[in-house]
Amino acid sequence: MSGPPVTVAVITHDRRPELLRTLGFMTALPERPRVIVVDNGSGDGTADAVAEAFPEVRMIRSDENLGAVGRNVAVEQVETPYVAFCDDDTWWEAGALTLAAGLLRTYPKLASVTGRILVEPDLREDPITPELRDSPIPRPYWMPVPALLSILAGASMVRVRAFREVGGFSPRLWLGGEEELLSLDLVSRGWWLGWAEDVIVHHAASRVRDRRGRRMVGIRNTLWTAWLRRPPGGALRRTAAVLRAVPKDRASAAAVAAAVAGLPWVLRERRVVPTAVEDGLRLLEEPQRTSVARRYVD
Repeated sequence: MSGPPVTVAVITHDRRPELLRTLGFMTALPERPRVIVVDNGSGDGTADAVAEAFPEVRMIRSDENLGAVGRNVAVEQVETPYVAFCDDDTWWEAGALTLAAGLLRTYPKLASVTGRILVEPDLREDPITPELRDSPIPRPYWMPVPALLSILAGASMVRVRAFREVGGFSPRLWLGGEEELLSLDLVSRGWWLGWAEDVIVHHAASRVRDRRGRRMVGIRNTLWTAWLRRPPGGALRRTAAVLRAVPKDRASAAAVAAAVAGLPWVLRERRVVPTAVEDGLRLLEEPQRTSVARRYVD
């Protein structure tokens, strides 16, 4: 490998055209990373198309849609110290992998680097960008970039050792807001998460998605994460904030009902974050409340 010691991991489901476009970009990068794709039970011939068009890509075929756990499956095969996640509708710009890997190599307490997302086709910044750039989380003296309390899985490079240390993505959450629980477990173990202005990731949002279903899962997972990791006061505030923000419709009601139905296992597996982490989460409450990017809409 002539580039940085990083493997790219992609998960996909029934998005063959988008995935082929993304792999076209990723396999042409000057860094020439190894690429692993986990096909989450696609029925549109995705796996065969990749095998034909990109024989150098490692294709792992799953019989079912594993959601975010597909990333765990990919990381099991990773032999490099860093893994760069991207979705089938995101791709890393030339040089971005090198920059992110350089930060991880230089700062051994840094578990992840999230890039600045540019939305295709006009290359505007993703609406979440100001929250990341102006993150209020205090950072240690050695850290040259803003500190975060959650990654964006489609645009982040993660230290493999740290990822494995916390067990990867939870199979309970499936897909949608699954990054927050993983991230809280990382920072609870003393790892730091960063955002880098010059690490560029492109996003051409796929139109092939169940927007209402994703919204329901996202609401459920946000509530579960709050109940799993935050102390009573923080969990109550987060729950109230979510309930105020969601549309008052059947999908939201179903999402809340699903979250409540999971309370037995949530209470069994509840593990509250350290005080310093909760202090950081409290600092994020106001930016989250006023965010233009965090809207529970289809």
